Amino acid sequence: MTGTTRSDRRPADGSPVARVCVDVPLAHLDRPFDYLVPAELDASAVPGVRVKVRFAGQLVDGWLLERVDASGHTGRLAYLEKVVSPEPVLSPEVARLARAVADRYAGSLADVLRLAVPPRHARVEKETREPTAPDAGPPPDPARPDAPDGWRDYPAGPAYLRALADGRAPRAVWSALPGEDWAARYAESVAATVAGGRGAVVVVADNRDLERLDVAVGAALGPGRHVCLSAALGPARRYRAFLAARRGDVPVVIGTRAAMFAPVERLGLVAVWDDGDDLHAEPRAPYPHTREVLLTRAQLAEAGALVGGYARTAEAQLLLETGWAREVVADRATVRARTPAIAPTGDDPQLARDPGAATARLPSLAWTAARDAVRADLPVLVQVPRRGYLPSVSCADCRTPARCPHCAGPLALPSATAAPACRWCGRVAAAYACPECGGRRLRAAVTGARRTAEELGRAFPGVPVRTSGREEVLAEVPGGAGLVIATPGAEPVADGGYGAVLLLDSWALLTRADLRAGEEALRRWLAAAALARPAAAGGRVVVVADGGLAPVQALLRWDAGWFAARELAERRELGFPPAVRMASVTGVPAAVADLLDETRLPDGAEVLGPVPADGERERMLVRVPRARAAALADALHAAAGARSARKAADPVRLRVDPLDLF
Repeated sequence: MTGTTRSDRRPADGSPVARVCVDVPLAHLDRPFDYLVPAELDASAVPGVRVKVRFAGQLVDGWLLERVDASGHTGRLAYLEKVVSPEPVLSPEVARLARAVADRYAGSLADVLRLAVPPRHARVEKETREPTAPDAGPPPDPARPDAPDGWRDYPAGPAYLRALADGRAPRAVWSALPGEDWAARYAESVAATVAGGRGAVVVVADNRDLERLDVAVGAALGPGRHVCLSAALGPARRYRAFLAARRGDVPVVIGTRAAMFAPVERLGLVAVWDDGDDLHAEPRAPYPHTREVLLTRAQLAEAGALVGGYARTAEAQLLLETGWAREVVADRATVRARTPAIAPTGDDPQLARDPGAATARLPSLAWTAARDAVRADLPVLVQVPRRGYLPSVSCADCRTPARCPHCAGPLALPSATAAPACRWCGRVAAAYACPECGGRRLRAAVTGARRTAEELGRAFPGVPVRTSGREEVLAEVPGGAGLVIATPGAEPVADGGYGAVLLLDSWALLTRADLRAGEEALRRWLAAAALARPAAAGGRVVVVADGGLAPVQALLRWDAGWFAARELAERRELGFPPAVRMASVTGVPAAVADLLDETRLPDGAEVLGPVPADGERERMLVRVPRARAAALADALHAAAGARSARKAADPVRLRVDPLDLF
C-alpha cells in the first residue's frame, strides 16, 4: 500500500464487496459485515484469508467469508484495512460447518472459528513446502483376500470397508471386542477411504490414544500421508500440521479434540473413538462436543461416519434407533471366545462363601484372582477410581467426615507420614479435633491409588508394583508378574494382556449424582476389562459390585448395546437427553431471569429450576422435544444478543446439551 492514501483508494473491479466475520465476541454482532475490497488488495483478498478491518472505531481481526458484486447495506462501506496473510486458512466446507455448529449450540460464528482455525504462525507460513511423499500406490482393497482380517470378526465389517472404498458414505456404530486393536481397525477404515480417493478425519480423546493411532495409520498408509493435530503439539507444529491439511498435502488428519474441524479435502470419513470420554467436550464457548461436530460434518459433506468404543453411549444408541447409522458388532460366539472370565463379588453364591465380600474392599475372590495371576507369571491390573493416598478421611470414633476448620473443605492425607491437609485451601490441619466427639484419630473414608499400591505391595512382597495416573501415565508394561494400580483412563497395555483385572471401589462410580453415572462406570470398566486375556488364556476380571446392577450385568455379558438401549429407553421415559434437547442457563439470579424473560421459547418448552451453581450463581434448565431443538437454540441466541446489545452487566453462560445436569 506504499504511496496510496485513503482518499486515493478505489474498490476492486470484480466482486468488490467482502463479507467478513469480525472477531468480536458479542452475540448481537453474530452476522457478516460488508466491506469494500481496495484495488491494491484484490489479488490477496480471497475467501478464507485473515483480514483486519475497522469496527466501531477499532482495528479488529476477521475472516473473509466471500466476495460478492453488491451489498445490501445502503450506507457507505468502509474498506478492508489489511490482508493479514494471503493464506486462505478457512475452507468453504469448514466455514459452513462452523456456522452449523454455532447455530446448534446457540453460539457465535466467531467463537467457533476461533476453535476451528489455530492461531497464525508467520514463520511456518513462510517455510518452503515439503514435496508430497511419493505415492506408494493405494492401500489394499478391503474386499480382496489379502486384506486385514480384523474387521472379519464383525459380520458387517467387511461390507463397511467396501462401502468406504467404493466412495459411498456408510455410517456405523461399532462395539469393539475385548483385546481389540482398535487403532488398527480405524487405520484400515482410513486406508479404505483413501483408496476410494477421499480424505478422513479421526478424533481420539487423549494423546496416549493419538500416539497409538499415529503408529497404526502410518503403517496402513505409509509415510507422509497423514498428520497429527493436537493442542499439545505447540503453536508451530500445530499450525504446520493444519496447513498441510488445508493445502491438500495430506488426505488424512488424526488428532484430539482440536482436529474435529481439520480442513481435509474431499472428506469421505469422520470417526471418533470412545465418544463417551468427557475430554471430547470442548470447555470453551459454545462448548461443542466432538461427536456432534463430526456427525454434523458427515451430514453436510455426505461423508461416512464411524463411532466406536468398547462401551456405547445413549447418543450412539439413538443413531441406531433412528436409522442414521448401522450397528457393527460381533456375534455372541465370537464375544464369548474373546471375553475374559468376569465375576462380581456381591452375588449370593459369593456372599455365601465369603460373607465379608459385601463390605470388604478386596474380597477373597479378587484376592484369589490376583494371587493366581501372579503365580502364573502374569501381570495384574487394579483400577481405582480415586487418585492420591487418602483423598477423604473421617473421624475414627464417630465416622463424621473430617472438614477443614477454616473453609469447611474436605481433609485428605497426602501420604502415610504427612499431616491432614485441606483439598480446597491447602491448609494443614495438624491439630485436627472432631467437632462432634472431640476425637483426634482419623480413618480412611476413600482410598486412593497410591495407598492401594502401598497395601498391595505389602501383600505381594517381591512383586513389582507400578502406578499409572495423573502424575505419570504409563503406556505399556511388561508381561511378567507385577501389579499395576491405575486410575480410570490411565490403564497401560500389558504385553500379552493381563492375567487379572480388579475393579475396586465401584460405589465411587455408581453413586455419583450424575445422569451418566451408570454409563460412565460401564465405560471405564469395559476399557479396563478389554486389556485382560481371554478366559481360555487365563484372563479373569473381578468387579467389586452387586451382580444384579444393570451396569454390572452389561459387563458380565459384554453387551454394551443392551445397556445403551436400556439407558435410552429410561431417559426417553423420564425426559432426559438425548431423548430430548436441553440447555442450561447459568449466572446470577437476576441475569438468568433477565435472559429467560427475553427468550421466546418454542412450543412445548419446559423451564426447570432454579438450582444452586457455584458461588452466588444459579442454573435453570430448558427442555424441549428434539424437533424443537433448532428453535430453542435460535431463541436463546437471540435473547443473548438482546442482552449484549443493551450492554447487560452480568454475564450468563449458555450451554446446549450440557454433560452435567445435576
